[in-house]
Amino acid sequence: MSTAEIVTAEPDQCLAGLGSARTEAVLVSPTPIDRSATPSVDHLGLLEAHAIFILREVAAESERPVLLFSGGKDSAVLLHLAAKAFRPGGFPFPVLHVDTGHNFPVVIEYRDQQVADLGERLIVASVQQSIDDGRVADPGPNASRNRLQTTTLLDAIAEHSFDACIGGARRDEDKARAKERVLSFRDAFGQWDPKRQRPELWHLYQGRVQPGESLRAFPLSDWTELDIWQYIGREGITLPSIYFSHRRPVVERDGMLLAVSEWVNPGPGEHATEETVRFRTVGDATCTGAVRSAASTVDEIISEVAASRISERGATRADDRFSETAMEDRKREGYF
Repeated sequence: MSTAEIVTAEPDQCLAGLGSARTEAVLVSPTPIDRSATPSVDHLGLLEAHAIFILREVAAESERPVLLFSGGKDSAVLLHLAAKAFRPGGFPFPVLHVDTGHNFPVVIEYRDQQVADLGERLIVASVQQSIDDGRVADPGPNASRNRLQTTTLLDAIAEHSFDACIGGARRDEDKARAKERVLSFRDAFGQWDPKRQRPELWHLYQGRVQPGESLRAFPLSDWTELDIWQYIGREGITLPSIYFSHRRPVVERDGMLLAVSEWVNPGPGEHATEETVRFRTVGDATCTGAVRSAASTVDEIISEVAASRISERGATRADDRFSETAMEDRKREGYF
């Protein structure tokens, strides 16, 4: 019987009381769906769509949002997603970098080039300026300035009246970041209380803040380091060269390989050696270590990361080794 054929059916016995009228019915066989013609969305596509939704949601709900960009792989992905979310128009927020003054030069060059290529506005909040203004104490020329970023960031938020800061933090990096919601509320002092988190059921987000309060937004919360690298490979995102295998002088200190630089030199009993390394994360050169690696392509890094059982922060960030709650302590003070 064809899909459009009309047939005559006898009335059902249960309808006999309605009379003997003959009933006409149309029998239609459903047309088979060609599943091969339906585009599939992989997990990277779902992560991308959710991140773009969060970026647009924050831009719509906030009065003065800002996107934090350090030049690292996560913030590079975030910048790429922002371009997808708002192009062909411009970003509805400026780009902010909290510069410790101890950054790798190649990362600063990359930061400036990426923002310039997009034609967006870059704001640089300087830790050195905070030291010069007496806002924070100078820890010395060879000490980490990571913790000092908190004051510099909070001052920048107050100066520009930002009510939402968008960053590239991920939950898999550290157990303290695993406590964060996608929209993380901060009080008027910039402090974070993990017990005062707002529910986010069914991807419904509450972005309202009172004057003086602010939010931290994390569109990459559900991503992993492996997701980041797979997305970088799929989208062809460029990164600073230090993410890939290269030769450089390093000094081994506290189980980490620190790059020899104007801020890091061999101390008593230490010796500089030239190693083949790459960086899994970038930040203050005084506390960001490299890993021995021959991975010089994105595919090789993906294979390396897939086999790793230690997060990049746990393996290469000295400032997260001070205590079991080092990251959470800094976040409570206002750290991103």
